[in-house]
Amino acid sequence: MTNTADQRTVRPGTAEWTALLARIAEGAVERERDRTAPHQIIGWLKEAGVGRLRLPVEDGGAGLTIPELFAAVIDLAEADSSVPHILRTHFWFVEQHLQAGNDPAFRARLALAADDKIVGNGFSEQSRKPVGLHFDTAFTPDGDGYRLNGTKFYSTGSIYSDYTQIWAAAPDGRIAGAVIPVDRAGVSILDDWDGFGQRLTGTGTTQLDDVRVEADEFFDLGEPEGEPVPGYQGAFLQLFLQAVTAGILRSVRNDAVALLERRARNYSHGGSQSPTQDRQVLQVVGEISADVFAAEAIVRTAAEAIQAAADSVVDGVPTAEAAEAAQLAAAHAKVALDRFSATTATRLFDVGGTSATQSLHNLDRHWRNVRTISTHNPTFLKASAIGDHLVNGVGFPANAYF
Repeated sequence: MTNTADQRTVRPGTAEWTALLARIAEGAVERERDRTAPHQIIGWLKEAGVGRLRLPVEDGGAGLTIPELFAAVIDLAEADSSVPHILRTHFWFVEQHLQAGNDPAFRARLALAADDKIVGNGFSEQSRKPVGLHFDTAFTPDGDGYRLNGTKFYSTGSIYSDYTQIWAAAPDGRIAGAVIPVDRAGVSILDDWDGFGQRLTGTGTTQLDDVRVEADEFFDLGEPEGEPVPGYQGAFLQLFLQAVTAGILRSVRNDAVALLERRARNYSHGGSQSPTQDRQVLQVVGEISADVFAAEAIVRTAAEAIQAAADSVVDGVPTAEAAEAAQLAAAHAKVALDRFSATTATRLFDVGGTSATQSLHNLDRHWRNVRTISTHNPTFLKASAIGDHLVNGVGFPANAYF
């Protein structure tokens, strides 16, 4: 992969980045309320090279560190929380392939990102099998390649993507992956996500009906089914959600300020006739802002631990100590943010009162989105795993769900 003259990457922190965020934010309230899929916005991001932010500069990317990437995710989520969530598995795909180093097959697939292709996912299933690397979806040999059959759910981002990375059971009880075009015959991606939050992320069904998989699209992880490979990728995936949450809280703060500034009258028994002079209402805004500061600091600190794990990789494998520290940091971040993020989102209504609940303003989207994100894995199980680790020295679950 080499940088080309016609590639451009809009770097976070630049005037171009600020302008891009403003374009995304414009109409975000209406898109979420009216369920207008942000295909155009994803097109803008591809044009800006956002999918290449983690790629090295020599490969046409921005060369961002993991903390810098998560800072960019927070920026994007502040503008529209669906947008970075759509790209979550794309950045996971990139991170997996960066970890693999100079493996030729992985380098070849990473070229998709260098070419501004977006990669979605088909990982989880609504199945009776245990959660984790146990799949009904399966690869079966077919000549020099495979056939792929099954149904995936929670296919976040895939309806906006050029390719999808599918994980399924392979022969001999192993698990394997394949990166295939979303327009391949037999691939059907449905926009049937009906959750009350993160409505536009395309987190619905992928149906795979006798899909042809070429030999060079298939990669065997070399692990028996049900025995996940340890590392920092799960921590990366999970912290990504906390970065989106931090961005949502920024938007809550912004809406709190805007809501207060446009209020013409205060509560009948408030501390001042002017809402902008009411010390109690101002206190709510200040406390929301403090929560935003805390959320960003938590994400940044955890991202540094994940960067340390990435830096420790030798021959595609991080050190056990660094991987464990990354998992602990990501778990701490989720438990901490979940303790206050939903409450912070609802405090917006203390600033605006009953008029703030009008559907026109769509301010309930913040609570719905934060709460939906928090359900990706149970907070109490994260907390108990942390406690078990600290008290009994038990290791963390080595899978992408933790």
